Amino acid sequence: MTMDTVADPEEFQSLKPQRLQPVAAFRAFRKLIRDKEDTAQVFEIMKALSGRSQARGYGRMLRTMEGGRQAFLRDELAQRLDDPVWLAQFADGTVGAEYRAFREARGFTADGLAAVEREVVPFIDAPHPIVWYSRRLRDIHDIWHVLTGYGTDALGEACVVSFSYGQTRNLGFAFIGYGAAREIQRENRAIPARRAVLQAWRNGRAARWLPGLDYEALFREPLDAARSRLKIAPPTVYAAVPEAVRAAVKLRA
Repeated sequence: MTMDTVADPEEFQSLKPQRLQPVAAFRAFRKLIRDKEDTAQVFEIMKALSGRSQARGYGRMLRTMEGGRQAFLRDELAQRLDDPVWLAQFADGTVGAEYRAFREARGFTADGLAAVEREVVPFIDAPHPIVWYSRRLRDIHDIWHVLTGYGTDALGEACVVSFSYGQTRNLGFAFIGYGAAREIQRENRAIPARRAVLQAWRNGRAARWLPGLDYEALFREPLDAARSRLKIAPPTVYAAVPEAVRAAVKLRA
């Protein structure tokens, strides 16, 4: 479905707040533990546990001046984030430059992530405001990696989703963050995984609300200045774990 397609009314029944489905979330989480790269399972968990959080988040956007402006403009961030010419304009040290380096080092694309979500949520491209907000949260995930300082190792992913729970109150993020921390600590008790995700959640709660930001303007800011302005505290527990130790974690079901 493209943004210009008129959706089948039956399809939009899926937009109603769904009952939480913890059993489905648990099954998806076990698959994710077996293969951390199986991103489809993340979307399965989010579908099972999002409840009313998406509608609440969109409503919060409308209650702020900048968030309301972003909702009115309804820009598709994935299109900008995959435009190499657009990304090339940002000077060294800015959020945009750090994001560019982050994705180039890992080979990530916003459209690649969107393609995985389409397999799980067929209506994710629908022209509906709450679905647009859901796409926005998906597309800013890697930007939040850059802003928070959490890497893409297992502990870093657990922390960034815990930070996201502090921002969005979406139980899917909490489930993934706590579950991953538990598995990491079972594998290596020396890693303070639970403390790291707890700090990430607290940092997410204490930071300014990020979903409604003007991300194009944010990309032009120096990264350190942006973190300070947005009240994003440093990830001290995560950073204290040596990079080699974090990289050695291989979660097993």
